[in-house]
Amino acid sequence: QYAEGVICATYWDYGHIVLSSFDDYPIHSSSAPVNETASSDSNHYDRYFFNGYRADASVFFAVALGLYPNRHITDASFSVIIDGKEQISLHSSARAPQDRAQANKVGPIEVKVLEPMKRHQILVDSPEHSIRCDLTFTARSGPIQEPHFLVKAGQRTVFDYTRLTQFGHWSGWIEVDGIKHNIEPATTSGSRDRSWGVRPIGPPADVGAPVGERQFYWLWAPVNFATFATHFDVNEYSSGERWHETGFIIPDGDSSPKEMKKVVYRSKLRAGTRWAESCSIDLIDHDDAVSTVELTPLFEFHMTGIGYGNKDWGHGHWKGELAVGLERWNLPVEHPCDPSNLHIQAICRATMGAHTGIGILEQLLIGPHQPSALTGM
Repeated sequence: QYAEGVICATYWDYGHIVLSSFDDYPIHSSSAPVNETASSDSNHYDRYFFNGYRADASVFFAVALGLYPNRHITDASFSVIIDGKEQISLHSSARAPQDRAQANKVGPIEVKVLEPMKRHQILVDSPEHSIRCDLTFTARSGPIQEPHFLVKAGQRTVFDYTRLTQFGHWSGWIEVDGIKHNIEPATTSGSRDRSWGVRPIGPPADVGAPVGERQFYWLWAPVNFATFATHFDVNEYSSGERWHETGFIIPDGDSSPKEMKKVVYRSKLRAGTRWAESCSIDLIDHDDAVSTVELTPLFEFHMTGIGYGNKDWGHGHWKGELAVGLERWNLPVEHPCDPSNLHIQAICRATMGAHTGIGILEQLLIGPHQPSALTGM
């Protein structure tokens, strides 16, 4: 229309569509369509993570599915360990779909939200790689929101994300090399997280002049007991000063999670590794009552199996319109301090007073950390 010297136009540029089916729901947090991220940072991501383990530790599995909207990439991995002897990982990577409603499936790996914050289904169907599964995660209680993660290097934002963590039981089956393993909720528990925001993904980029030291110290321990769960994490600088910490005791059912006032831990590293030989965690509530969780690692699940630090299947790496591949290796690995082996989840026996349980201690220790007597890379 033309009126009084002003040209006004209403149009849809179909070469740059950003609308999706979710824009039909009242869920917007800004004036932008749902598909548009808060910034154009290429490190923006949106991720699912799940793990599960039998009470006797004979089966351990994990799933990751991530979307990287500003890279136009999505990827997923399913990894399983049977009897602690071999880790087998299926990976897939693809161009991200324009509609977020289609973003929960990457090749043969799919994550279905059956009931938000309560039930999720994991489907894997790759007979050509001899790996299939149909698993359902059912929550034991509501999710907990961890404190916001925010770290900068100079003026550049490195971490800026939110994560929820939730505990539950698994049912279904996993088939590997033609052998089916039934998964029963009475014997198989686990945890999940959902996180979104900004953190380093994809191929390393030139970020200019170095700022600070190359260092990262991370412990994360969700643990399942018979009638409750516990949660703990810390991020620390090389000095031992913390920039993030979490502590919760989570009863089954609808009761509110009990957030801790403070967490204290003692970790002894195994000789020749950056992995814990043992770990003791004090969860200190607001009345100064102390609940101590003792963790004894049984074996290590390597996070490279679900894409973390994987040189061939790393998160947010462009591998074409659709790529699917399989990796497998014997356990324990020969070189624990190889960079690809640093990031692990150790499956652990757990005790808290008279209570016994099972859970994981995730560890990623890069660079110096004075309290652990770690120096250099």
